[in-house]
Amino acid sequence: MRLILTTILCSSIFLLAGAATTLAEGDYPEDIYYMKPVIGVVFSHQLHVEDNGMDCDSCHDGIFEMEARLAENEESFTMAGLADGEFCGACHDGDTAYDANTRCTTCHVGVIGYSRAHGLVNEEGPAHH
Repeated sequence: MRLILTTILCSSIFLLAGAATTLAEGDYPEDIYYMKPVIGVVFSHQLHVEDNGMDCDSCHDGIFEMEARLAENEESFTMAGLADGEFCGACHDGDTAYDANTRCTTCHVGVIGYSRAHGLVNEEGPAHH
């Protein structure tokens, strides 16, 4: 009996610990804006996880490290690298998801898109603080 209770207790702790490290539905990190090799390339966790049904381990810790923007330090974090199946190109290959060489403005929001997202400009021009 003691063994059964111990097993149930340990299992419960393990399950609760796992649940504590997952994100609640609708609770995602902010969008990531990559600044290298060009300014203003956006990645949305909400789009990939909630809208497309991906799990965190689809990308972490394999294609991308858990810490945001570390990929910018990699020499192959370029469009050529993506075309070779690295980083976003692991899925954005034209089969799994749209090819990284198409629909450019979906991710490449540029300086203005980055500035709008961070409240630095609005539709009428520079934001006044």
